[in-house]
Amino acid sequence: MKIWLDEKLVEEEDAKISVFDHGLLYGDGVFEGIRFYNGRVFRLEEHIKRLFDSAKAIIITMPWTQEQVVQFTVDTIAANGLRDGYVRLVVTRGTGGLGLNPYLCERPSMFIIASTISLYPEEYYTKGLPIITCATRRPAPSALMPQVKSLNYLNNIMAKVEAIQAGVMEALMLNEQGFVAECTGDNIFIIRDGKLLTPPVADGALDGVTRRVILELADQLGIPWAEQTLARYDIYIADECFLTGTAAEVIPVISLDRRPIADGLPGPLTGKFIRAFRELANSTGTPIA
Repeated sequence: MKIWLDEKLVEEEDAKISVFDHGLLYGDGVFEGIRFYNGRVFRLEEHIKRLFDSAKAIIITMPWTQEQVVQFTVDTIAANGLRDGYVRLVVTRGTGGLGLNPYLCERPSMFIIASTISLYPEEYYTKGLPIITCATRRPAPSALMPQVKSLNYLNNIMAKVEAIQAGVMEALMLNEQGFVAECTGDNIFIIRDGKLLTPPVADGALDGVTRRVILELADQLGIPWAEQTLARYDIYIADECFLTGTAAEVIPVISLDRRPIADGLPGPLTGKFIRAFRELANSTGTPIA
C-alpha cells in the first residue's frame, strides 16, 4: 500500500510521523473520509472544502491549495490501483514541542490513506440496525463547533464503547439539552407521516456530505423534508429511521433502546433513499486518473 505523506508517495512501512507531532500528542488536527465508487471519487470537492474549513476554524494554515489536495487524493487512489474504496485525509498541526503552544509547530503535516472499509456487516443494510441512546453527550458548540472534524474523537469513541457493551453497533448521542444530535459517526433521519426530518446542525449534528445528498435526493423524490429539533420520543414514534455517513452510506434503523421503530423492519422510503443514493454514488464523481 502506498501512502501520500507530505508530498511524497511512500510505502506503508515508511509512512512515519514524529512522536512530537501535535496530532499525536494532543489530537490537534482535522480529517476527512471520502468514498470512491466505480473509478470515481464521490463529492470530492465538497469534502476537501470541508477539510479546509475545519483547518481554518482551528487556525491551521494549509500550505496547499484545495485544487492540489484534490489532485493528491486522486493520485493516491490511482497509485494503489483502486476503483472502489475509502480514502482518509489527515492534517495535523505538525511537529512542535511538548507544550500546548500550537505556534511552535512550523508547518502542518498531511497524510492520505486509500484502502477499503466496511463499517457495518452487510446484513444490517437489509435487516436494519438496532441502536441505543448512550450517556456520553455530544460536545457543546461552546467547546468545539460540531462542524470541525477534529482528530480529537475520544467523545465518539466512548459513545461507541457504550454501544458495543450494550450489544449493538451504534449509539444515539444527545446534546447537553437532551435533544438528538447524531450517532457516533453518522447523521440520523426519521420519517413521520411521509415527511423526512433531521436535527439541525445547531443541535450538534455534523453537516455531513451524505446528509446533504439525502436532502437533495428528497427533493428529487418529491419527499418533503425539514431540519427540526428532535427528542428521543420522536425517534420512538417514527414511521422509519435511518443513518447516513460517508463510511456507513445509508443504513436503516429498526429500534432505539429496545423499542421497535414502527413494525421493527426497514421502511419503504428508506429503501428508496438507499437505492437512489447507490445509483448516484456509482454514476457521479471525480474520475480517478
